[in-house]
Amino acid sequence: MTFLRRTLLAAATGSSGLAAGLVLPGAALAVSFPDRPVRIILPFAPGGNSDIVARLIAPVMSARLGQPVVVENRAGAGGSIGATAVARARPDGYTVLFGSTGPLSVNPAVQASLPYDAERDFAPIGLLSRTPLVLAVTAALPPRTLVELIAYSKANPGRVTIASAGTGSSTHLALELFNAASGAGMTHVPYRSGGDLIPDLMAGNVASTMTEISTAMPLHREGRIRILAIGSAQRSPVAGDLPTFIEAGLPDYTAGSYTALLVPAGTAADVVATLRDALAMAIADPGVIARLREMGTEVASAEEATPAGLTRVLQHEAELARRGAAIAGLRP
Repeated sequence: MTFLRRTLLAAATGSSGLAAGLVLPGAALAVSFPDRPVRIILPFAPGGNSDIVARLIAPVMSARLGQPVVVENRAGAGGSIGATAVARARPDGYTVLFGSTGPLSVNPAVQASLPYDAERDFAPIGLLSRTPLVLAVTAALPPRTLVELIAYSKANPGRVTIASAGTGSSTHLALELFNAASGAGMTHVPYRSGGDLIPDLMAGNVASTMTEISTAMPLHREGRIRILAIGSAQRSPVAGDLPTFIEAGLPDYTAGSYTALLVPAGTAADVVATLRDALAMAIADPGVIARLREMGTEVASAEEATPAGLTRVLQHEAELARRGAAIAGLRP
């Protein structure tokens, strides 16, 4: 009898003194996930808000996973290059997308022939954070409230300008939805980025803007611009003095950006669950929460920080992006 036949017989009968769990030559070894570093692909350049958040959560997730979590920047095409890299990666959990509004919600609504499908090519892990948009005006503009701004714009048709980070950007689509909901009729002025428009806003060359709270809040506190409304569903815990659009009479109007973690479609459920638990640990960390609040960013709820919760968020945000693009007359 050959050694292999004796081994098989022993495994079947439990005899010969061989361990029941003996692994045969050539058989794959079962290993737990992860057994090597995990990469978070950030589809933007270093230094932005997304980069800060990704590098904030990485060490906490690493502590939970027991392996290094490395943030890798893959910028270009409004986030599409990094998103494509993850969509095409092996679905083993070692390549994670730091997803956000641009590549997951806005790009599919305004860009043709994307090399990935935002709905089919990724498996959601969970929502990480939300950053509300705000409507801010130059300090010299007469209106002191959002209601007054809407009335002022209606009384001066076409003369009140509102800047965005660029045609087809998330801020552009949000202001188009605002114009449609309010009837304000403000004139869109696109810039190359959110940072580019701020000098003109402070100088009064453009009357207002729709931008992230993290960009506007320091200038608002200094009195150089005025924030009239915030796009969160409730007042922000870090800016409780700012009224929401809903309070100003625009039911259900919210506007903001989000960050989330996703993996390639086809990733095993237990791997997704392990990454979900690491994300939950990161967004419950007091240091992470404090830093995000300093940025005006809200941590996701426990329900949102799950695959099912993120799926609902992505569906809602995709619908908002499609509506905003249609109002703006944008076609992929």
